[in-house]
Amino acid sequence: MVQGTASDAGKSLLCTALCRIFARRGFRVAPFKSQNMALNSYVTEDGKEIGRAQGVQAEAAGVRATVDMNPILLKPKGDMTSQVVVRGAPIGDMSAVEYRRDYIPTGLRIIEESLARLQADFEMIVIEGAGSPAEINLKDRDIANMRVAKLANAPVLLVADIDRGGVFASIVGTLELLDPDERERVKGIVINKFRGDVQLLQPGLDWLEKKTGISVLGVIPYQCNLYIESEDSVVLDRLSAPSQTNEIDVAVIRLPHISNFTDVDPLRFEPDVSIRFVSAADQLGQPDLLILPGTKNTVDDLVWLQTSGLAEQIRALRPNTRILGICGGYQMLGKKLFDPDLVESNVPEMAGLGLLDVTTRFLPNKTTVQVRGTVLPLPGSAAALSGMAVEGYEIHMGQSQRGNVQPFARLLQADREKEDGAVNAAGTVIGTYLHGILHNDQWRRTLLDEIRKQKGLPPIGRTTSNHRRRQEAFDRWADIVEAAIDVEKLLSMMREFQSQAVSVHS
Repeated sequence: MVQGTASDAGKSLLCTALCRIFARRGFRVAPFKSQNMALNSYVTEDGKEIGRAQGVQAEAAGVRATVDMNPILLKPKGDMTSQVVVRGAPIGDMSAVEYRRDYIPTGLRIIEESLARLQADFEMIVIEGAGSPAEINLKDRDIANMRVAKLANAPVLLVADIDRGGVFASIVGTLELLDPDERERVKGIVINKFRGDVQLLQPGLDWLEKKTGISVLGVIPYQCNLYIESEDSVVLDRLSAPSQTNEIDVAVIRLPHISNFTDVDPLRFEPDVSIRFVSAADQLGQPDLLILPGTKNTVDDLVWLQTSGLAEQIRALRPNTRILGICGGYQMLGKKLFDPDLVESNVPEMAGLGLLDVTTRFLPNKTTVQVRGTVLPLPGSAAALSGMAVEGYEIHMGQSQRGNVQPFARLLQADREKEDGAVNAAGTVIGTYLHGILHNDQWRRTLLDEIRKQKGLPPIGRTTSNHRRRQEAFDRWADIVEAAIDVEKLLSMMREFQSQAVSVHS
C-alpha cells in the first residue's frame, strides 16, 4: 500500500508506475483504492463509474478496470456535499457529516468484499491511500488508509513530496502521529518530486533512516508532461503544453466544478496547438477553438459563466470561432435547462447560452456507458468530420432534446443505436455527450486541420496515436521510477511481510 504524508504527494502516479513495473515482471496486478474523492471519473466496460486514477492504473497494469478497484467514489458538489457512488452507481448525495456518521460501517463492509474479490483474482494488489494517514481529526472514521492496510495485510510505503518543502518534518511527523502498530506497518519511504543532485540529499536520507529505522527506498526526480492522466484539477495550476506554437489557439473554460478535464489532454501534444485554461472574461480573447468541458454541476457553473462575464464573451466570439461543448458544456450551449426534481441545483429552470437549439432536462437516473459510433453528415465547416468512427464514454444525469438542429453522431449503446449531440447550421458549434471525443486521433487532427485551412495554413494530416502515446508514457514513467527506487528491496520486503503474516496466522 502506498500512503502519503499529504494530498498530492504523488501516490496515484507512484501506484501507476508500480502497476506497470510489476506487470512487466509477469505479475497479474490490480490497483485498489477503497474510497476516492474526485470529479475526474472513469467508466468501466460494464458501464460503471470509478475514480479515473484506478482506471488509468488498471490500464498501466494491462488489466480490465472493475468497480472492485474503487468501490466507493465521492464526487463533490459544493456546500460540503458529495454524490456517493458505490460499486459504480450513485446512491444519493450526502454531507460530510452524514457520510462519516451514518455510512462508514456499510462502506467498510463493501470495501472488504471488493478487496477479497481482488485478492482471489490477482497475484498482487497495489493499494493507494487517500490524503494522509495521520489526520487526527478524521482517523477514527478513516476507511482509506491504515484500516485498509490492515484489512489487506499489506506493508505500507510512505511517499513524501520534497518539492513543497519540509519533507523530513512531514515524514517524521506523520510517523510520530501513527499508532505503534501502524508505524510498524510502514516498511519503506520514498521521496518524490526531487529537483537537483541526489548526492546533496544523502546526508538527510542517512539521518532519516537512523531517526526512523525505516529504509528510504529511493528518490524520484521531478517530472512534468508525463502524459498520464490526472484526476485532481489542482494539476491545472501547473499544466503546460510541450508546444510553444501560436498556430492554433485553444481556450478551455476552467469551470468551478470542472470534471473529466482530461478530455483535452491529447491537444497538449499536437505540434501546432497552444492550450490555455480560462477563468476570467478578460482572458478569453478570440481563440480559434473554445472548449466548454464537463462539470459536476452544470447549473451552478452556468450561473458562474453569466456572472463572470464569460457567457457574454462566448456569445460575442467571431462567427468562425469553433466551439466544442462536452457533456455539461454541451448542455450549457443549449437554449434552456430544466431541473424540476432539483437534481442539479435549487434552480428549476434556466436559460442556456443559446448557441444550439437544444433543451436539457435533468433526471435522477445517471447515464454511465462506454459507446462507439459514427459521426453523421455535418453541415458547413464541420463537413470534413462527417462519417468518422468515434468512441468514448458518457457520464451525465441530463437528457437533451434537439430542436431545429442536426445531431452530431449515431452511437451504439449496448444493443441499440441512438443519436447524440447537436451541430449548428454553420458547423462551427458542436455539442456532444461523448467524453473522450478528442482522444479519437483522426477526428481530432481533422478538426485542427480544418482550423488551419481557415487560417490559411497547410494541413498537417497525421498525428501520433493517442493509445500508443499513453502506452509509451506508462513505460517511460515506469522506467524513471524503476531507476529511482530499489524495486528488488521492495519486493523482498513484501515477501518477508507476507511470510511473517502467514507465520503469525498459523
